[in-house]
Amino acid sequence: MFVSFFPKPKQLFLSAALWTLFGVLLWYFVARAWGGTLSLGGLFGYGVPPMLPDGADEAARSQALEFWFYQYFIILIAAFVGFWMVYSPHPWQRWSLAGSALILFVNWFLVQLDVMINEWFGTFYDMVQQALGNPGTVEASDYYWQIATFLKIALVYVFVGSLFRFFVSHFIFRWRTAMNEYYMQNWPRLRHIEGAAQRVQEDTMRFATIAEGLGVSLVDSIMTLIAFLPLLWGLSAHVKELPLIGEVSQGLVFVVILWSVIGTALVAVAGIRLPGLEFRNQRVEAAYRKELVYGEDHADRAQPPTVRTLFADVRRNYFRLYFNYLYFNLVRIFYLQIGNLVPYIALAPTIVSGAITLGVMQQIIRAFSRVETSFQYLVNSWSTIVELLSVHKRLKAFEATLKGEALPEIDQEYLAREGTGE
Repeated sequence: MFVSFFPKPKQLFLSAALWTLFGVLLWYFVARAWGGTLSLGGLFGYGVPPMLPDGADEAARSQALEFWFYQYFIILIAAFVGFWMVYSPHPWQRWSLAGSALILFVNWFLVQLDVMINEWFGTFYDMVQQALGNPGTVEASDYYWQIATFLKIALVYVFVGSLFRFFVSHFIFRWRTAMNEYYMQNWPRLRHIEGAAQRVQEDTMRFATIAEGLGVSLVDSIMTLIAFLPLLWGLSAHVKELPLIGEVSQGLVFVVILWSVIGTALVAVAGIRLPGLEFRNQRVEAAYRKELVYGEDHADRAQPPTVRTLFADVRRNYFRLYFNYLYFNLVRIFYLQIGNLVPYIALAPTIVSGAITLGVMQQIIRAFSRVETSFQYLVNSWSTIVELLSVHKRLKAFEATLKGEALPEIDQEYLAREGTGE
């Protein structure tokens, strides 16, 4: 599943995680100071100036550092990709290595646009509050200019995001192609496995699509945390008190972490049986479909008693799935709906006391939501993860056969059943 597309997958992904950690630490402790010397921003009007005195325009310095960070990011990615292309050449390395690097970079760019939109919310809603509270103090031109600013950011986001999805679609199909070629090269050893044709034709595409979707979501969640958690930490300075707890420093950050951990634990417990049920569902559907296909060419196959028995298995498994998804969705949806109220509840003493403006409140709620969603990666992706695990179980039989290992337990159950004629 991975070795067909990525060079030495275990080493690659482990080194990617370690390299990322190294890059983050290097940036915060050392590399930021290098901008004044190494950044090419000066050629475009974004040279990194020295530390400015209090009250000076920090916006220019912030933009210059951001420009330098993108250069640093590109250098870091290029070094990693270049090393792996030389260290472990692979037929699909342009897509698996360079393509993944591009996905990572564009993800960060989109997250930064989201941060800009969050800042816009603060400015815009403060203007709205001023206009409503003090009529005549806000010029119409200023109001429309703020709307135009949002449109400018949003249009860039939509344009880049659309191209990004287009590229990811091609990335997924290349991954499927790599798996398809890998399995077909070993087809004589794989063809005896139940549903082998479906596993190659359908499950490879589903696995590539789901794995890439979850991977992009995970990277997006991590990058959103990197961008928004410090922002929420800074905004939490406006919140001096929490309900029931009283005065606390940076309380919103601890609220969002605690709430996310509780939700993840609840959903994991509620959905623990779903992966196995989903896999068994694919098994009974495949057995039913296989018998019908045989019946197209052989008159003695797909007889009513056999079909009724196979469809009864389909019915029984679906009903078990429906019941398990019933309480899983109850827990998940109930938790997510209450989560919409958590930031408002946490901000209640601050709002009632009038300690923040409407714009700051909007920034806090939006940043809280972004951080909460990132921490709730498992909660929001659990159904998709269940589907991925079920597909992985089916393709795992291929991997076991190619490695000379025993088939997964559920495949052995099927072979035993076939052998007894049940």
